[in-house]
Amino acid sequence: MHDQITPVILTYNEAPNIGRTLDRLTWAPDIVIVDSASTDDTLAIARRHSNVRVFVRPFDNHANQWTFGQTETGIRTEWMMRLDADYVLTEGLVAEIGALAPGPDIAAYRTRFVYCVHGRRLRATLYPPRPRLFRRARGRFHQDGHTDEVEIDGAVADLRHPILHDDRKGLAHWIASQNRYMGIEAAKLADAAFGELGLADRLRRCTYVMPFATFFYALLARGLILDGRAGLHYCFQRTAAEFILKLYLIDHKLARGD
Repeated sequence: MHDQITPVILTYNEAPNIGRTLDRLTWAPDIVIVDSASTDDTLAIARRHSNVRVFVRPFDNHANQWTFGQTETGIRTEWMMRLDADYVLTEGLVAEIGALAPGPDIAAYRTRFVYCVHGRRLRATLYPPRPRLFRRARGRFHQDGHTDEVEIDGAVADLRHPILHDDRKGLAHWIASQNRYMGIEAAKLADAAFGELGLADRLRRCTYVMPFATFFYALLARGLILDGRAGLHYCFQRTAAEFILKLYLIDHKLARGD
């Protein structure tokens, strides 16, 4: 099925990551990169791969970037695989995708993720499986807080092998990104009707327990204590993100005089 799939990758200053991601996509006849005007070597690295086509589009939000890649880049295959620049396909997943023979009822495939810290694989992550491979005509993107979601028209099946989430851009970049993302997420939570929120988002908005609960859930319930320093690194990352989110929510309330 490899020749029926076009991977689409969003990039912005992804020089530490993009080469490793593209090296696992040599099976794809065509790869589309939608870049947000990178200032590092991202595009130079990408153009070393003969199966890559590059498009530069000023960033407004993730959903619009994906939609541009889906509809405005001349993709000819029925299937699209949406990948972040730090998503590295495992060899097992590449083989599994190549062997797929989906019936007409299958509109998409969902993948799970293995989180890596400096290349070290963790036994668990808080990031849930997501549809990453889908029929282009049966997927629609929309913005949800700081990130995007894809709505699939039809059945979604699960793939057995994972994608490695292996970001090598460094901790300072992660902190800056979380500051930006959590500010957007806090605005979404603060403005949403309470009844529209799920349980986790209600707890985020109305209580102070989520940062602490996130740490102990990841460390103990998910078993990351067994991954040593790399596991602690991830637990502290996720806890820090929740603290940043809570600080923005408190700031929103104070600014509004609540």
